[in-house]
Amino acid sequence: MKIAIEGCCHGELDKIYETIEHLSKKQGIKIDLLLICGDFQAVRNTADLQCMAVPPKYQQMNTFYKYYGGIKAPIPTVFIGGNHEASNYLQELPYGGWVAPNIYYMGYASVLRFGGVRIAGLSGIYKSRDYARGHFEKPPYTENTKRSAYHVRNVEVFRLKQLSTPVDICMSHDWPRGVYYHGNTNKLLMKKKFFKEEVENNTLGSPPAEELLHKLKPNYWFSAHLHVKFPAVVEHKVEGESSKTTKFLALDKCLPGRDFLQILDIPHDPEQPLVLQHDAEWLAILKSTNHLTHIHPTPQYMPGPGCDDRYDFTVTQEELDALKEDFGGDFAIPENFEPTVPVYDPNQPKQKMPSPQVHINPQTTLLCTMLDITDPNAALSGKSSTLDIDELEEVEEDEEDSSICSALDTTTETSISFTNPDEIALDDLEEDDTDSGIPDLSSNAADLSAESGQDSPKPLANLSFDSDSASESTRLLTKMALPAPKSSEDGSTAGSCDSDSAAESLNPKTGPNTELKIGSSPLRSLDSSNADSDSSSSPSTRRPLDVGEVSHAQGPSVKKFKRRNQAMYSGDDDEAS
Repeated sequence: MKIAIEGCCHGELDKIYETIEHLSKKQGIKIDLLLICGDFQAVRNTADLQCMAVPPKYQQMNTFYKYYGGIKAPIPTVFIGGNHEASNYLQELPYGGWVAPNIYYMGYASVLRFGGVRIAGLSGIYKSRDYARGHFEKPPYTENTKRSAYHVRNVEVFRLKQLSTPVDICMSHDWPRGVYYHGNTNKLLMKKKFFKEEVENNTLGSPPAEELLHKLKPNYWFSAHLHVKFPAVVEHKVEGESSKTTKFLALDKCLPGRDFLQILDIPHDPEQPLVLQHDAEWLAILKSTNHLTHIHPTPQYMPGPGCDDRYDFTVTQEELDALKEDFGGDFAIPENFEPTVPVYDPNQPKQKMPSPQVHINPQTTLLCTMLDITDPNAALSGKSSTLDIDELEEVEEDEEDSSICSALDTTTETSISFTNPDEIALDDLEEDDTDSGIPDLSSNAADLSAESGQDSPKPLANLSFDSDSASESTRLLTKMALPAPKSSEDGSTAGSCDSDSAAESLNPKTGPNTELKIGSSPLRSLDSSNADSDSSSSPSTRRPLDVGEVSHAQGPSVKKFKRRNQAMYSGDDDEAS
């Protein structure tokens, strides 16, 4: 089964589909599924732009609205959320759902099946101060909640940790922390020099994603966010068990000359239909952990050993049997998309839209009814009887403290908070944690890898692209409506690719001295002979975003903001995300 992996989408759906179509014709292959690793930007109308955390100059409709308006995507498309999203729309689908015909959002976290391939996804990025809070945000957002809405929460990570059967593919927007030690770290730092301090301190990336990587041990893990292509092979060594490896791949954003797309040949069950299906184990976990759903900003920690309540939610056969009976043995996801707000009309670009409000999505209502679980969005709007938002907002401090177990599952709670160097527009302009009134859960951190029993990773200096099997490069995308491709130092056009290796499987042998073989992007060819030594590239002509261009919330008092990763503002490689 051919699966296309996309890094950051940034609303460029038309260009992504055009690229895949061109590559499919050139290679004579059929792409069965497209996975997008965040920053999707499902903007339906101008009101949604108010809910997307980007500076006003980057609030653009792009092309998603056409698909929301009824155009069916040419390829089944599955995506997770990132940190530049129309959060009000994605919030309608906390457990996942269709955002347009043939385009499926995985929710805050979920597990799906397609052709027998099991795909897990975690949306958002990690921020320590919001990690233990509930999903309390609702439109219309403040400037603060517009950002906290896309931060990963501990309840989703806890639920993913309950999975006990193998996962084929995992997706996260930000990288698992420490994964850069399992690839060509030196080459990464040549491309992104401002990562150096965080890589040396092992603070770049998401600690919860790192824990999930070592807990789930999937065959593949795909990420985006940092706007650079980076492959790695993570070996999982557990005493008494056979070793297993995870092939990791991060991809860039959709721009000419950037490595934003990869085609992989993934083994699948030919007896299974190529349609999206719910995963029975995941649905059972949602059902059994429904009581952990919370919608208030006060911290709530997940149960662990030493608590009086249940903390192990490994699904039993009885739970699976009951679920299969409830669903009649059919877990195919119904194609029940329906719009919930008016779609943008390009013939009336200045058409006024009502301000963003909470909307209840029928897809979520149906799933919650089937599983007898809470719709957080309905609870926030006061339309759910399972959670009382008024009561939750009146939680007293002593009640909050008494609800926390004495023995906590701390492996994902006590981790170092990190900034995202390539996210200049917003992540370098976050509020000071000390102003938030929420405790920073990263203080006095315990190292995740130590607690999980993993050996301290070491850089693999010789992990590189192998193009021995690649055929002669061919020019691509000459007729596509893309910006003019950049020229490399040797005069070649960045819009060329290796025609065979572009569809090559990410399927390296896992011996200690073998190299990871990854086909090049359809928009760029990589020369493996100088892959490790080439430290220069054409500098970007786009300037970093001006901090002064970010609009703050109106009001009598203005909170102070601080600039992080100051060094990157003078770099050549900084680009708006």
